[in-house]
Amino acid sequence: MKRNDELKVFCKNTGEYIDIDGGDSLLNLYETIKGRLDLQGDAVCVLVNNKVEDLHYPVFSPKHVEFIDVTTNAGYRAMTRSLCMVLYKAVNDLYPGKRLCIQHSISNGHYCQIKHEEHFLTPETITGLKQRMVEIIDADIKFVRRERLTTDVIEMFRKQGLKDKVRLLESINQLYTVYYKLDDIIDSFFGPLVPSTGMLKVFDLIPYEQGMLLLGPDRKDISQVAKWEPQPKLFQAFTDYINFNEIIHLSDVGELNHAITAGYAPLLINVVEALHNKHFIQIADEITRRYKEGGARVVLIAGPSSSGKTTSSKRLAIQLLTNCIVPKVIELDNYFINRDRTPRDEDGDYDYESLYALDLEQFNKDVTALLAGEEVAMPTYNFVKGEREYLGKTLKLEQGDILLMEGIHGLNPELTRLIPEEQKFRIFVSALTTLNIDDHNWIGTYDNRLLRRIIRDHQYRGASAYDTIKRWASVRRGEEKWIMPFHENADAMFNSSLLFELSVMRNYALPILQQVPSNTPEYAVATRLIKFLSYFEPLDEKDIPSTSLLREFLGGSSFHY
Repeated sequence: MKRNDELKVFCKNTGEYIDIDGGDSLLNLYETIKGRLDLQGDAVCVLVNNKVEDLHYPVFSPKHVEFIDVTTNAGYRAMTRSLCMVLYKAVNDLYPGKRLCIQHSISNGHYCQIKHEEHFLTPETITGLKQRMVEIIDADIKFVRRERLTTDVIEMFRKQGLKDKVRLLESINQLYTVYYKLDDIIDSFFGPLVPSTGMLKVFDLIPYEQGMLLLGPDRKDISQVAKWEPQPKLFQAFTDYINFNEIIHLSDVGELNHAITAGYAPLLINVVEALHNKHFIQIADEITRRYKEGGARVVLIAGPSSSGKTTSSKRLAIQLLTNCIVPKVIELDNYFINRDRTPRDEDGDYDYESLYALDLEQFNKDVTALLAGEEVAMPTYNFVKGEREYLGKTLKLEQGDILLMEGIHGLNPELTRLIPEEQKFRIFVSALTTLNIDDHNWIGTYDNRLLRRIIRDHQYRGASAYDTIKRWASVRRGEEKWIMPFHENADAMFNSSLLFELSVMRNYALPILQQVPSNTPEYAVATRLIKFLSYFEPLDEKDIPSTSLLREFLGGSSFHY
C-alpha cells in the first residue's frame, strides 16, 4: 500500500505526530522509534485511542498511541497471558491430550494444574515442562493474532479438545472471535499477547501444593523473577471453593451461562447463599468455642476494598447471637488522629489508609480496659472538623459480650500489640473468585472487587465509573501495603465471592462503564471490563435475598449501612 501523506499517528511517548503507511503494524513503528522511548525494557503492547491492543495492530486511520512496558498493569497482563500460552504449548507438546487449567493468582504467580490428574505433576514433570518452555521462548516464535467467524473458531477449538472454550463461545452469541496461533496450536485470551515468545525470558515454573506455580517478572525489577511466598491459608480458601464449583458443575463462565439459560438460576442462588451462611456459622461456632475456653474476646474483621466486610460483620454478629454471644461493636474510624497529624501519601494527600492515621496507643488502652471489665468513654470522630470528640458515649463488656471490629488493619499485629494473642480472633474477608472464564483465562479478584465498588460508588456516593477507576490504583497501593502482607495471620478466611454475582452486576455496571470518556486513560479499564462482562449471561436480581452480601453493593439489603 502506498504511503498516505495524511496518515499519521500521535505517539504519546514522544509527544509528536509520526507518518505511517496504511496497513502497517504498530510493531514496525515501534522498531523505528524505540530508541527514543522511555520504557523499562521492551514495549509489550500498546494503547490505541486508550484501548489496549497488541503490537501487531494494523493502522488504517489516524490514531493516538502509547507504547507500554511490563511495569504497567496492562503490560504485565499481556506478559502473563503470553507465558500461559507458552505453558499450554509445552503441555501439548510433551503430553498431548492433557488438560491444563490455570486456576487463580496466588503467591505472586498463577496456580496451574493438569485437570483430573492428581499425581501427574511431579517435580520431574514440572522441570520437563519448564525446559520445554525455555526452548519455545528461545525459538522466538511469533504469536499470530487472527479473527474469524465464531462458528469456525468453535470447530477449531473442538478439534483441539478445548471443550471449555467451545462451551463459552456457544453461550455468548458473538459473530467473530479473536484467537492466537503459536506454531501448531491455537488459543484465546482475554486481552492481547506480546509479539513473540523471545520477550518472555524472565519466568519460572515451580512445584506448588498439588500443582505448579507460574511466575513472571518481578514488577519492581523486571530482570528478576517474582519472588514467591507460601500462602497456605489463602490457598486452602481458594481450594475449598474450587472443589465446591466442581461438585455442582460450575467451574467456568460457559457452565454458568448454561445454568442460567436452562432455568437453574433460583436454585443456584439458594445453594450459593446457603454456602455463605454455612461458613458464617462455622466461624461463629469456632469463635464461641474459643470464647468458652477463655479466649477470643476480640474479633477483628479485615479485608480489601469492596470485599464485603461490613455485611460479613453483620451476618457474623447474628450467628454469634444465636450462640448466646453478644457482639459489641467498636468502629476503628473513631480512633483517627486529628487531621493535622494525619500522615501524607506520596502525592501529598492525607493517607487515611495508613495504620498510623489511627491513635494506636489510645485504642489499645481502651480495649485493654474493656477486657478488664472497666467502663470506657468511647470517642466519636468528627469528619467535618477532622477531630476526635467525646460525646458521653460509654461501653462496658458484660458476661457473654465480645468485641467486634471491622477495618482494613485488623490482621496487622501492630494494631493490637498490647492485647494478648489468645484474646484475639482474626478473620480475613475477600472476594476470592474461583469461577474461570475458561481453562486458560481466570477472573482476577481485583476486577471482581472493582466492579462491586463501581456499582456501590454510583449507587450510594454519586460517583462515576471514571472517578472510581481513577482512584483504584491508589486504593490498590494501600491494600498491598497495609492489608495483603498480613492475611496469613487470619484465624479464619471468608470467601465473599458469589458464583452468580457477575451475571447480576453486569446489568448494573455496563451502563455506568459506558459513560467513561474515551479521551481518558480510565477508558482502557472501562472497555476491558465491558468486554469481560459481555461473556456473562445476564441474571435478574429478584431471587437474591435481602441478607445477601451482594446487597451491600446493589441495594435492597435488610441491613443498615
